[in-house]
Amino acid sequence: MGATAFAQGNNYVQDYTKYQNLALTPPMGWNSWNKFACNVDENMIKQMADAMVSTGMKDAGYTYINIDDCWHGDRDEQGFIHPDPTRFPNGMKALADYVHSKGLKLGIYSDAGSQTCGGRPGSRGYEFQDAQTYASWGIDYLKYDWCNTEGLKAEGAYKTITAALKKAGRPIVLSICEWGNDKPWDWGQNVGHLWRTTGDIYNCFDCIKDHGTWKAFGVMEILDKQEGLRQYAGPGHWNDPDMLEVGNGKLTPGEDRAHFTMWAMLAAPLIAGNDLRSMSKETIEVLTNKQVIAINQDRLGIQGFKVSADAGLEVWAKPLENGDWAIAFLNRSTEAKQINFDWATTKIYDDINKISPDFKSVYTIKNLWDKKDNGKATTKKAFTAQVPAHDIITLRLTPKK
Repeated sequence: MGATAFAQGNNYVQDYTKYQNLALTPPMGWNSWNKFACNVDENMIKQMADAMVSTGMKDAGYTYINIDDCWHGDRDEQGFIHPDPTRFPNGMKALADYVHSKGLKLGIYSDAGSQTCGGRPGSRGYEFQDAQTYASWGIDYLKYDWCNTEGLKAEGAYKTITAALKKAGRPIVLSICEWGNDKPWDWGQNVGHLWRTTGDIYNCFDCIKDHGTWKAFGVMEILDKQEGLRQYAGPGHWNDPDMLEVGNGKLTPGEDRAHFTMWAMLAAPLIAGNDLRSMSKETIEVLTNKQVIAINQDRLGIQGFKVSADAGLEVWAKPLENGDWAIAFLNRSTEAKQINFDWATTKIYDDINKISPDFKSVYTIKNLWDKKDNGKATTKKAFTAQVPAHDIITLRLTPKK
């Protein structure tokens, strides 16, 4: 009897580790929440997939079409979840097939608690059923939120869902979304592929939105909250400062550039949150700047760091493959700032990876937002430029051969 019980017990040992070899560079895609909140339906998601292709975003590297909260219908008698039949009349499998036919991947949303943040059925107690369901639908990405989680401990709850995904047998990227409350960077590396480091982003450059019981943070506030976290990021495990507000209408073109660039410098997921069907030419140019995206997608997977800050002007650096470096001059102030950056006398040192650019050698300089830049500048001379208020200058340095 004892031996039989022991053998059965072995069958229930769970694998609490995520699927390996996914998200080896920060995930790129689109999510419905920032623009549409609960107003999601099948036709809109299809249109976003179409637009991701037609606008050049797919060619720029965007892959995931992610449905956030409020897609849910009810659970059936066996407890299996179904999509809202009015909003998704053809079901999720058909929608996944459509998205896949475009060469894209489909993401979905659930919650570790009894209800999602939008009051739909959460996954608590149904984790293994939900994972089986998502796998059968062909889902590729799961954002897993943290509302209504009375009494749960984050690490245990996320280990349960990652074990469920593993058991279901389909490689699915797991986005841990518990807002950084329980320091997911300490335990998330083997559990999920990315983890939110803060509360929700708010569509402004430099402000805080107080909702009473919780706060949402502007782009600069979110940026500041990444301090001290860069050592936890790397291929397959990323700090997630939340989705992009680029193109949602409240940021200026310069603020959009600064927001997008800093997420690239942070090696953050680039998950657009705007209406892809009606983007301005300027928004498309920001979201599809392949040279800035290349900084984000660099295979070293090193998160950038702040070199200096003076009167609202910050200098950031990010080591890249093949000895290249990205350098960003971020102007957080409301006045233009003059740069006179002398490479020879400036110390840039990555104290985690123990590397720095060697300015005894010469680097060529490419300005990634300046279409007129012919790439002939080098570090032989100081870099001089003016950074407009709430804007950024972004350079790629390449060792001269």
